[in-house]
Amino acid sequence: MKDFDIFMSQLQETNQTLDFFCDFEKIEKNVNDIKLSLCMLNSLIGATDLRAAVETIWNRDKTAFNVMDILIAVRSEGKKIVLNSYGQCIVLDTLFQSIDGVMEYLNNTGLADLFQQKKINDLVDYVFGIETGLDTNARKNRSGHVMEGMVASILRKEGVNFRQEVYSSEWQSITKVLGDDEKRFDFVIETPKKIYLIEVNFYSGGGSKLNEVARSYSDIAPKINSVDGFEFVWITDGIGWKSAKNKLQEAYGIIPSIYNLVSIDQFIKSIK
Repeated sequence: MKDFDIFMSQLQETNQTLDFFCDFEKIEKNVNDIKLSLCMLNSLIGATDLRAAVETIWNRDKTAFNVMDILIAVRSEGKKIVLNSYGQCIVLDTLFQSIDGVMEYLNNTGLADLFQQKKINDLVDYVFGIETGLDTNARKNRSGHVMEGMVASILRKEGVNFRQEVYSSEWQSITKVLGDDEKRFDFVIETPKKIYLIEVNFYSGGGSKLNEVARSYSDIAPKINSVDGFEFVWITDGIGWKSAKNKLQEAYGIIPSIYNLVSIDQFIKSIK
């Protein structure tokens, strides 16, 4: 009998290594993509006559202003709606289509004061900092990728062959039991006896998503396991499960193959 309390006691607090926090390669690329425009906008810093400085850039290359949304940590791409000085709802990017619009943007965001008082020295460095801050929003998704990377590393070390991101449509029998919803599995391991369809995740914090995941896997696992030669495997970890213990315990009683990063070696031994 599997011991659920032991499983819970093994859950790790974090899977975050130091390279988890910032994807500097992506940040650098984002900055380099607009670096030329930022260098042109640098001429606004310290300008005594800001409008004249804006007009100079406008006459040389007005598209330089199209990157200004990032200066307030926004990536609008023509979708961000704001109120203009007349209280009208407008798309943020439309302000960059005229000199008056640019001036309204600079004045009302407070950037005009920052530029004229030289509180910003270089927009390239400034935007690098903003991009670093925005990149923290990607950490939630990165946590799942980190867990997948950890599992892949363990499997490789143990000499287990696997495939990643495999769709259920590959097997007609699985498609039949799962219905119209196509499922993508994080890992697939094929052995002479069975094909293991594996989901992997890590939750360091709580939330309603954990209940949804547990409920979803509790639903699909029996369907997959009902097909001869297939087994559903769930590898999950993270102390976030302590906030959804009841739902996980319910899933633990339904899904025969649930493992964490400590007990994954039991799974590997069972398939060798």
